[in-house]
Amino acid sequence: MTCELMTPTRRAVLGASGALFAWAFIPRFAHAAGGRDPRFIPIILRGALDGLTAVPPVGDPDYQALRQAIAMTTSGPEAALPLDSFFALHPSMPNFNRLYRAGQAAVVHASATPYRDRSHFDGQDVLESGYEMPGRVESGWLNRMLEGLPKGDKVSPGASEIRGLSVGANAPLVIRGKAPVLGWSPSTLQPVSDDLPPRLMDLYDHTDPLFAKILTEGISTGKIAAGLDVKAKGGPGDPTGMEQMARGAARLLAQDDGPRVAALAFEGWDTHAGEVDRLNKLLVGLDNSFAAFQQELGPAWKDTAILVATEFGRTAQVNGTQGTDHGTGTAAFLAGGAIKGGRVIADWPGLKQAQLRDGRDLAATTDLRAVVKGIAVDLLGASPTLLARDVFPGSDHVLPMKGLIA
Repeated sequence: MTCELMTPTRRAVLGASGALFAWAFIPRFAHAAGGRDPRFIPIILRGALDGLTAVPPVGDPDYQALRQAIAMTTSGPEAALPLDSFFALHPSMPNFNRLYRAGQAAVVHASATPYRDRSHFDGQDVLESGYEMPGRVESGWLNRMLEGLPKGDKVSPGASEIRGLSVGANAPLVIRGKAPVLGWSPSTLQPVSDDLPPRLMDLYDHTDPLFAKILTEGISTGKIAAGLDVKAKGGPGDPTGMEQMARGAARLLAQDDGPRVAALAFEGWDTHAGEVDRLNKLLVGLDNSFAAFQQELGPAWKDTAILVATEFGRTAQVNGTQGTDHGTGTAAFLAGGAIKGGRVIADWPGLKQAQLRDGRDLAATTDLRAVVKGIAVDLLGASPTLLARDVFPGSDHVLPMKGLIA
């Protein structure tokens, strides 16, 4: 199968220098459920994650025959990590397994957006825009959610709106829109001399005070996010790059007056050939990102929900190059101290030929929008009416999933 070139084309919110928008007056959510000070972090996996490899249904009697050479077992070398009597976890994800055992992580399997074709670009548009059809790219569902949430209790003069955080050189569509967004990306540039920032500040203090203020906050925020010992060594499709993006985002989210919602996008999940080696590497990066968020968020971890989602799944059968092609149902990951974890949530459709969508795909039995709605209502205090009308237009029939938040 020929794939579309996955070159980022969306608007860059900041350059690689790490400069960013002012964030000094970002309020908390006023009406978060249970009086919490929550954090919500969607992570988009671009390229279509194979959920049958990430979370293999080893208890399904048809799994081994379908997956053949890439099938996993819970015994022997490279054994999958048992989650329950039916599902297992890819061995490259020990941190997620640890969180799962602690009741702070869960899987939503056989899930998907409403999109049922096989284009990466269109699938990502539906996943991130929140609309049922592709082509609506003026705003994303997370930004519209921010715009509609009740205003917080730490609003300072001149800053009356909740802000989100976009991580990476390109703002994911999911967080683009009218609500103000902070942007940060790990720096790939050589560090400047120690005297350059104060010299620039002295110059702009006299010539452009507004820019001087933004520059001061940008320098300060970049130091918080990146730390003194962290420099970007890989991009969003590299395990090291994934971890560094997560670590920097968590440092900003952990600040008492920092953002409360962040969006990240990890690249490279299109596994048409050599899936085993490719996913081994990518899942290490995703797994280390979970650990980075837990470590850097500190006490805020207990009120955090991370959602990892992808545009669609992959075929149940393996192709001739030991990979898989574009499919439908897949697995979504949930993690964080606010998650009611230790379980795989699935209305399992089965893997018999007659149960596969179009005779080739894992069928989707859970609408991903229900998962987002459940988190938004029970963690962020969002209105179900807002979610059905503005965040996911046309989704009145998709009810918020209950019981996701501890």
